[in-house]
Amino acid sequence: AEHLGGILGLRAILGLAYGALLLVVGLVLGYSGAQLALLAVLGLNQLLAATLLFLRSNIAGRQRFAEDSLLSVLDRALLIGICAWLLWGRSSGAAFPIMWFAWAQTAAYALAVLVAAVLVARRTGRFIARWDRRSIIAVVRNSFPYALLVLLMSFYYRTDMVMLERMLPDGAVQAGIYAQGFRFFEALNMFGFLVAGLLLPMFSRMLARGEAVAPLTGLAIRLMLCASLAVAVLVAFHARAVMDLRYTEHTAESAPAFALLMGGFVGVCISYVFGTLLTAAGELRSLNRLAAAAMVLNIGLNLVLIPRYHAFGAALAGLITQLGSALAQALLARRHFALRCVWADARPLLLYVLLLTAGMAALWFAGAGLLWSALALAIGAPTLALVTGTLSLPRLADILKASGTR
Repeated sequence: AEHLGGILGLRAILGLAYGALLLVVGLVLGYSGAQLALLAVLGLNQLLAATLLFLRSNIAGRQRFAEDSLLSVLDRALLIGICAWLLWGRSSGAAFPIMWFAWAQTAAYALAVLVAAVLVARRTGRFIARWDRRSIIAVVRNSFPYALLVLLMSFYYRTDMVMLERMLPDGAVQAGIYAQGFRFFEALNMFGFLVAGLLLPMFSRMLARGEAVAPLTGLAIRLMLCASLAVAVLVAFHARAVMDLRYTEHTAESAPAFALLMGGFVGVCISYVFGTLLTAAGELRSLNRLAAAAMVLNIGLNLVLIPRYHAFGAALAGLITQLGSALAQALLARRHFALRCVWADARPLLLYVLLLTAGMAALWFAGAGLLWSALALAIGAPTLALVTGTLSLPRLADILKASGTR
């Protein structure tokens, strides 16, 4: 509560600077008219989303988890309601412009921010944005490594579509083909994000108490790998069918890129575990160096692969970058925390992957469609994880109890 007003003042100034920079970049890229207007609204939405996350962090920090859970879904529920009315509640059958969706997001975020601000004010008292030079300098100094890490990771997560659009004669089409699969990638990415949010306070508490983090790290890696590999195997056999669920054009072209993106999703899930552990330990300098190297690698690979393989090349660059970044973080965590990886630990996971792939291949050759394969996977993946010893329910219960989560 003491620094809330100063942080809000700093966020307001940085938000204005970000908006101005965003418009300048848009002009440099050749955007004009409706494109520039849409970019401005999307920039506003980003600022509102970031403000909502900041206010939620104040609520979660006070352990008001019920209120935080409400806010975590409020903006999405509002957006669904607004878009439902725009799609089906209007009397006219006019088209649904993309700008309507952008403004619907603005309304949903703004209402959620208002509710969050009221909840924070109830706990901290009345607060207003203010300029406190000493407080702001301290906040900037302490938060800069985290902000730099987010910025660097955003570069190698988000540059693919921009490079596709700018480097190819049919760039807009190729960016759209790539985006078809990337939207599913982003949706599934929320799973890893939520797990990382749970792991961060657990790792922080265990490190502060001097407790061994290896058991919890091993459990988290197994859980993430079992889930992400199951999704990747399913998509490897049914990428086209998944694309056909949502799109009617260019699904044959987007399916191979989508399959590669799901391979990269495995690397992202690994990074969520080891990256969170390193963040809890304060290894921001090492993480920033890795993120900078990943950014350079991703841009370099895109420069080589996009002209030759188009959307598939961008997905391949992402796959290599994500897996390489995950491996580097795993090695860094292994060295920093003396984590062990022996063949006895890797064998069950390898057996799980082989049996899972063999089962999915058998279903595919038997002519099973996406629905039956997904149902079989939902039952078979947890069963295989337990049978192969990749996951153990007694061990899971012991580790969670020792980690203080029960």
